[in-house]
Amino acid sequence: MSWVSFTALFFATWWVVLFAVLPFSVKTQDDDHDVTLGTVPSAPRGPHMLRAVIRTTVATAILMAIFYGLTHGLGYSLNDIPHIVPDFGQTPAK
Repeated sequence: MSWVSFTALFFATWWVVLFAVLPFSVKTQDDDHDVTLGTVPSAPRGPHMLRAVIRTTVATAILMAIFYGLTHGLGYSLNDIPHIVPDFGQTPAK
């Protein structure tokens, strides 16, 4: 895999992980019992995007390191996925 493909995969994975990480450790205005007039009680209390971006980058780096280890270290590729899971539809040989 070229570095361009790896960078594109990192970028796509980063966005998916971002939406998974966003709800972690968010304090809402309702949690603090201080709801600003004109906002919903479930609105975030303060800025938390920098923490979310850092967590997303670290999590994506870990995932991509695992992917790199599987593809380059062990020699697996995306084409090997159908061969990893056994075919349970076949009848056993007698």
